[in-house]
Amino acid sequence: MFEAKTISVTINRPMEEVYRFVHQPMNLPAWAKSFCLSVAKKDEEWLVETEDGPAKIRFVDDNSYGVLDHYVAMGEGAEILNPMRVIHNGPGCEVLFTLFRLPEMSEDHFMLDAAMVSNDLQMLKETMEL
Repeated sequence: MFEAKTISVTINRPMEEVYRFVHQPMNLPAWAKSFCLSVAKKDEEWLVETEDGPAKIRFVDDNSYGVLDHYVAMGEGAEILNPMRVIHNGPGCEVLFTLFRLPEMSEDHFMLDAAMVSNDLQMLKETMEL
């Protein structure tokens, strides 16, 4: 099993609104700034430009459960699952992202990734609460 860390943020917006925003890959540059420099659709694939080069991203199918899991493949590498959820919290919601420490990842790299995810979720909060 991999070491895992779940990072969350409370957003004062309805769950369905946050879900719809995040589920649209075109919105990635607005909130996932540590990961996404730009995004474009080519044929049926979403291509993301990152600091580490191009990546492909695909979200699970639209659903009513708040599941925002997505797969990322850097270059020609294998797809990596990024589990993500948005859940009701009264009139607002919680957004949760689980980060896995893969075997080749150092502890420092894992902690850096966790900090970047935390920053991105904070940016999502700020974007949604404007």
